[in-house]
Parts: sequence; C-alpha cells; structure tokens
Amino acid sequence: MECKKEQNLERCTCGHESCERRGICCDCVASHLSRRSVPACFIPTDVRLAVKDRSFESFARLVTAGTI
Repeated sequence: MECKKEQNLERCTCGHESCERRGICCDCVASHLSRRSVPACFIPTDVRLAVKDRSFESFARLVTAGTI
C-alpha cells in the first residue's frame, strides 16, 4: 500500500510539527496504541483543546458522555 503522506499532511491535526510520524498515519496510530492513547485526529479540535488527556479511558468517557 502506498503512503499518501502529502495528502495526509493537508488534514493532519497533530500539534507536534516536528514529529517524524506526522502524515504517516499507520505509524502514528501504531505509536499511540503502544501508549494506550488516541491520535489528535480521533478527537475534534475543540474537545482536544479542552481535554488534554488522550488516554483510552478519557476517550471512552468522552464517547459515553456524547461529547464525541
């Protein structure tokens, strides 16, 4: 499968401009999964700015509450 890094970068919401995985979604998701967290693109920007915790548990609470 061909990586569409340039297309991914157009809509990437990662706040870490220097991240070596930026735009390489499969690597980004794998990295977050290994840390039990979700990438920025899984959470709407307004919610992400208000809730800094991107752990699985926090994400589940947001989904259960209907926030996302």
